[in-house]
Amino acid sequence: MVSWTEIRVRHTAGSSRDSMVAALVQAGAPAVQEVDDDLLTHVPNTTDLDALRAMLRAADPGARVDARDVGDIDWAARWPTAVGVQRLGPIAIAPPWRSAEIADATFPVIIDPGTACGTGEHETTRNVLRLLPNVMNPSDRVVDVGAGSAVLAIAAARMGAARVVAIELDEQAIGNAEANVAANGVSDRVTVIEGDARVIVPLVAPARVILANIISSVILDLAPIFRDALAPGGRAVVSGILGTERDAFCSALASQGWRIETEYTEEGGAWWSSVIAPQ
Repeated sequence: MVSWTEIRVRHTAGSSRDSMVAALVQAGAPAVQEVDDDLLTHVPNTTDLDALRAMLRAADPGARVDARDVGDIDWAARWPTAVGVQRLGPIAIAPPWRSAEIADATFPVIIDPGTACGTGEHETTRNVLRLLPNVMNPSDRVVDVGAGSAVLAIAAARMGAARVVAIELDEQAIGNAEANVAANGVSDRVTVIEGDARVIVPLVAPARVILANIISSVILDLAPIFRDALAPGGRAVVSGILGTERDAFCSALASQGWRIETEYTEEGGAWWSSVIAPQ
C-alpha cells in the first residue's frame, strides 16, 4: 500500500487556481478538494515536495504550502464514485466497475485507478490519447516513458503496436501497471520495466513512437536520448508542459534539432502537448 503526504495550499485572490490543481494532480494527487480558501489533497510520500512547491508558487507566488505525512490510505475503496469514463476519439478509458460502458469503443482500455496516476482523468493524459491516433501505425514499436498506470502503453497496444515497453521509475507504480496490462490482455505485447529512462531507452531502441507524459524539464533532458532512439520517420508525443511554458519549451526543442508537428491543448486547459519529430 502507498504511503501519502497531505498537502494543503492556501492560495491568494486572483491566483491561477486551475494551474495549481493541475500541478497537484500531475504530482499524483487522486483528487483535490477546495476547503474555504485552501486546496486540500494527498500525494505519494515519494513526491519531490520542493519541486511541487516550486510549481505551485510559479502559479501563485504568495501561496502557502503545508505538508504532513498521513501514512497508508487504501484509495481503491474510495474511488468507485469518483473515477469516470473518458471518451477520446476512438479510445475510451474506464475503471473495471464501469467497463460495460465502453464495450462499444474501437479501442477500450480498462484501468484500475490504484494511486490514480493515469486513469485518463488528467488533461495531460487525455492530450496524449487524442494525439496518439495521428502517429500510430500497425506493428509499431512504442516506448512509454513515465508509464504510471500503463494507460498509454495499453492504448498503444490496443491500436496495434507490435511491441510496447512501459518504463516507470517509481517502484510503487509497477504492480498497478503490470496488473492493468494483464487485465487488458496485452501482456504478450507490453513489457513494464522499472528503472531510469536514461539507461533503458537506448537499450530498447529503436522505437517508431516514444510517449513521454512527464514534466517539461525532464523531457528536455531526455530529448537527445529520444532522438537517438527513434527509428527513421519516428515521432515522439510529449505532454506535461504547462501552457505558460510552451514558447520556451519549443525554443529549447528547436535548439536540439526538433520540430513541432502537431500540438493540442484542451479548451481552457492549462496543459500543452505535442507531436515532435527530428528536423
